[in-house]
Amino acid sequence: MSAETKLDGLNSTRLPGALKQNPHQVRDVGERNLEAAIGRALRAVRQQQNMTVVELSLRTNISIGMLSKIENGITSPSLNTLQALSHALSVPITSFFKGYEERREVQHVKSGEHVEIERRGTRAGHQYHLLGHIGANSSGVVVEPYLIVLTGESDAFPTFQHDGIELLYMLEGCVDYRHGDQIFRLEPGDSLLFDADERHGPERLVDLPARYLSIISYPQR
Repeated sequence: MSAETKLDGLNSTRLPGALKQNPHQVRDVGERNLEAAIGRALRAVRQQQNMTVVELSLRTNISIGMLSKIENGITSPSLNTLQALSHALSVPITSFFKGYEERREVQHVKSGEHVEIERRGTRAGHQYHLLGHIGANSSGVVVEPYLIVLTGESDAFPTFQHDGIELLYMLEGCVDYRHGDQIFRLEPGDSLLFDADERHGPERLVDLPARYLSIISYPQR
């Protein structure tokens, strides 16, 4: 049985619904301009209810000219105006913002430009290179990607415990890695995904130098 067949079987039987999403799916393009997004949403709701601009003007005491400017994204409506429109159209005020797409952050770190940091509990010879960082974001998740390098000078260090989920991907060398009461031998191409609230860390450095990616994700505070 091929690897693809095995994965297809997992997708259809055991994987939770959240893992069945299409990673290549493209969402409808949202408006980057807030006024344009509000105007487009207002026009769509009004037309769905077969209401003319004149009728909406009578219901809200907002002039036809002002409504036209709002629908065309020319002006930014006040909160009181949005409240009047939501009452007149019997829709939540948040419906006017659904088409607005906030700018999503991206960070490109060139080779050699990553930040070397010290984490609590690290010992001599354990190098942690932070590959990028995005702070507060709309996903509600923080991701910390590291390149970890263990050399011949590295000491063994005590196990870690912290919030979140961690993924290790072995690039070079060989390490016996502990998670709870289990030991996993990690060789190039191997990965380990685990709940980081359980004690974990390199138990034995088998073949050095060792390099692996560590990607930690946890909810924003």
